Amino acid sequence: MMQDWPEVSKTRVGHMTSGDFYGSEKAVTVAAAGSATIEFVSSDGSVIVLKADIPLVADEIIDCAVMNVKALRQFYADEMEEAKADDVLLSLHLKSTMMRVSDPIIFGHCVSVYYKDVLAKHAAVLGELGVNPDNGVAELYTKIQSLPEAKREEIEGDIGEVYSARPELAMVNSSRGITHLHVPSDVIIDATMPVIVRDGGRTWGPDNELHDTIAMIPDRSYSTIYQATIEDCQKHGAFDPSTIGSVSNVGLMAQKAEEYGSHDKTFKAPGNGAIRVVDTSGATLMEQSVEEGDIFRMCQTKDEPIQDWVKLAVNRARATGSPAIFWLDPNRAHDAEQIKKVDQFLPTHDTVGLDIRTMSPIDAMRFTLARSRAGQDTISVTGNVLRDYLTDLFPILELGTSAKLLSIVPLLDGGGLFETGAGGSAPRHVQQFLEEGHLRWDSLGEFCALVVSFEHFGETHKNDKAKLLAETLDQAIGQHLEDRRGPSRRVNELDTRGSHFYLALHWAEALAKQTQDTELQAHFTEVAQQLSANKDRIVQELIDAQGQPVDIGGYYHPNVEMTANAMRPSDTLNAIVDAI
Repeated sequence: MMQDWPEVSKTRVGHMTSGDFYGSEKAVTVAAAGSATIEFVSSDGSVIVLKADIPLVADEIIDCAVMNVKALRQFYADEMEEAKADDVLLSLHLKSTMMRVSDPIIFGHCVSVYYKDVLAKHAAVLGELGVNPDNGVAELYTKIQSLPEAKREEIEGDIGEVYSARPELAMVNSSRGITHLHVPSDVIIDATMPVIVRDGGRTWGPDNELHDTIAMIPDRSYSTIYQATIEDCQKHGAFDPSTIGSVSNVGLMAQKAEEYGSHDKTFKAPGNGAIRVVDTSGATLMEQSVEEGDIFRMCQTKDEPIQDWVKLAVNRARATGSPAIFWLDPNRAHDAEQIKKVDQFLPTHDTVGLDIRTMSPIDAMRFTLARSRAGQDTISVTGNVLRDYLTDLFPILELGTSAKLLSIVPLLDGGGLFETGAGGSAPRHVQQFLEEGHLRWDSLGEFCALVVSFEHFGETHKNDKAKLLAETLDQAIGQHLEDRRGPSRRVNELDTRGSHFYLALHWAEALAKQTQDTELQAHFTEVAQQLSANKDRIVQELIDAQGQPVDIGGYYHPNVEMTANAMRPSDTLNAIVDAI
């Protein structure tokens, strides 16, 4: 359940009002195929090529934008003062895991502003240690351990003074003292902001209690949608998950589309001057004035995926009867170019009787939330980043996790991509598994993705067995939900492995009961009987495997055999499954 919002909530989103990517963005639609070069032109006229031979396709949209770091640092300083004055937590919400060039730099500026007194006082020794604020304050804590005790204690004492003078930081893990500024990848905006909304506009503080916060999202491109959500809850209270309407999404998920495709075209300005995008003739397509250290990025969005995106939006609106809203801001350069294309491609489809609109993200959010509170469904039609954010926000508000989200992505050549969410929570799940042998990952979204995968295969290849597997798995998921067999958060209770066992049991039972395919029925009747007869024993074996640390031979590259052994601790279940 969502927690109640207090009568007075000081929580808000803090964002820049100038000097950010949103305010500086420029965009053009490419007239003819060719290539482009990104180059830095210094104030003395010298030129440095930052990236050459960027392929351009006719009719694609290209854009570029700059984050001014002086304005960014002033924004951080102002928000820190306000958080201290308002006695609320300070939190930072970025996505360094996806925007892996720009966001660690943006994160690092927040670290260096917050800890500026310590970093300035001990600049020489921290420089020798190679401390980089972009890596978070955790690196500072780690590297000063090599210093003589007196110097280490001096620096630690000065850090303590910072915490006294500055606003308290929101916590990733209160019991371990891990803050939002420890590691850039710890705080992922699409996982953290929905939880703040779900927890009544509050987040966890050093005292392991929930508090109001200033949630800093520096760039305005998407920060306003979260502020609109907060304002809606401050006015109307918490959402009721049992009655709210659903929000499906049609996302522009083309390869390297928009901001998520900007990694190889993102640079820190090497000096004062300009960064420009020029074509093979030497003509300047776009240009941005920069100061040393500013963050420049260029993005591309191809025409063909946009056409397909519009088609999918129309098809979804036709199939559901729900309004389809293109979340595009006419005041943002990239979106303005996309609006032209939407206006061009929509008339090529039959839209009679459909409600299809284009709205700015903040207006689209207000419209969607109002419909959701009224129990009405809405289709959001968005670019790749907003697709990512919204497919976490609404499932987390409704269900508490986006692991129960099903994402269906039709591919241009007729294939399909079926996925689920909750990547932001995965590191904490793995950490708990390694520490106490309990994995609480909820695979409901994956189960649902498997259903539509079988459906897609069955339809595409006219395969009745695949269709039947989809139908029976769907029945099993229904039983799984009715019996509440999702994994517990606590050790020595049902975890992911037990949850999977119950799904396997219900799926085998559904296959045994059906009469459409006697071969499958005969094959799974015995399996269902064995699983049912040994149910208590299997569950006990899975629970007995918990309660102690687990070694899987690594975190990013675990040992396959060790991981398989850890994930399959029930000899009884293994024997039944391996015999199928």
